[in-house]
Amino acid sequence: MMRALVALTRREVLRLARNPQAIITSLMLPVLYLVLFGQAFDLERIGGGLLPQSAFLLAYRGAPSYFSYFAAGMTGFVAVTATLFIGANVIFDRLFGVLKRTAASPASATAIFGSRLIAGTIQPIGLAFLVLGFSVLLGHLGLAGLDVTASLSVLGLVEILLAIVILSAMFASLFLAIGFSIETPQTYFAVVNAINLPVLLTSAALFAWGLMPPWFQTIASFNPITIAVTVVRENLFAGARAYYPYGPEVYLLGLLVWALAMFVIATLLARRALAPKR
Repeated sequence: MMRALVALTRREVLRLARNPQAIITSLMLPVLYLVLFGQAFDLERIGGGLLPQSAFLLAYRGAPSYFSYFAAGMTGFVAVTATLFIGANVIFDRLFGVLKRTAASPASATAIFGSRLIAGTIQPIGLAFLVLGFSVLLGHLGLAGLDVTASLSVLGLVEILLAIVILSAMFASLFLAIGFSIETPQTYFAVVNAINLPVLLTSAALFAWGLMPPWFQTIASFNPITIAVTVVRENLFAGARAYYPYGPEVYLLGLLVWALAMFVIATLLARRALAPKR
């Protein structure tokens, strides 16, 4: 199985590398959000300097500005939205007969699912770091930019990477399972949007924590996107850990539990969809 997994993963990675248009398209939405919403929803400017800096630090949980808070949250946004098309690729491969030929090969259903999961997890990682780099660049262009106020250590970078990898793998496995289970692109995008939008909008990825009502904070605190971006923020902003009840290691553990539960469900759905029809 390992040999088939490596071969199929290599094919999927090469297919992604030979399609730079898909990478550019995936970057367009987060870049647009950073330039428009990140710049416009700046409470410091809206408040006209009437509120003290401590009030903003509380609202942004230690982030120096809303844009910095927003930019860190965009890593979670990218990890989810970039994996949407992974399941869609399964449907198109089925329509063009690629999936049928792959399923007829000696490769097991686990290898077929695993190869697409690994390849689909790689792309959001690169996109997330590109978004962070672009956010820093905006600050050098005279606009609001990402201000990294903490001294990033090797451990901190590893924790950020793990948060993005786990979150990407979690949603990639879910959307892949849906792609294997659904036959038409229209139905697929209707289903994933019904999942994607509520999960994003009930997280603390984009909305300032201090402006949420208590009931919304309770929901957001258990959201896997919130958990992942919390790890990012705690490592990017000095003093941010004082605004969170736990350290990054605890949040990573909670995110891993989410991912394992999702992976088990996704694997069962994919195996059922890939099982030989009688």
